Amino acid sequence: MRTTSSREVYRNPWIRVREDELVHEDGSTGLYGVVEREDFGLVVPVERDGFWLVEQFRYPLGRRCWEFPQGTWSHGGAGSAEDLARAELAEETGLRAAELRHLGHLDLAPGLSTQQFDVWLATGLTAGPTAREATEADMAQQFVPETELRRMIRDGEFTDAPSLAAFSLLLLERS
Repeated sequence: MRTTSSREVYRNPWIRVREDELVHEDGSTGLYGVVEREDFGLVVPVERDGFWLVEQFRYPLGRRCWEFPQGTWSHGGAGSAEDLARAELAEETGLRAAELRHLGHLDLAPGLSTQQFDVWLATGLTAGPTAREATEADMAQQFVPETELRRMIRDGEFTDAPSLAAFSLLLLERS
């Protein structure tokens, strides 16, 4: 596959959308839309026999969603993937981790987007103040025993794909 042209069709501070014209191996042409976003970090905060989750309103879905803490750097922020994980954990939950262990690096939606993410396991948690952004003002957090998280997954109450992928990595880590 060969890209013959590419043009930006939309941009805001969080995403860029481009449209690429392609020539396939068989000579046929095609058009592909690509969403470009910064990579993000996702943290699985583990304590006792459960996890700390956050819940917030997700505008595209029109509903509140439970997920593991996750996010990208705010404009002007920078640092390593581990720095981002520590920042997101503290910002969204107020928790600080004595230890972060990298569980994996995943593609979010490779058929649509360039965005990828790192998954971190956070242990040795201590409480502190949150520092949520204005867009996270409605965010709630809750400790959920693992048995409850598994029920939430089965019952369709915990549907965030990156969080589910992170949980899968944790289960593989344990086996």
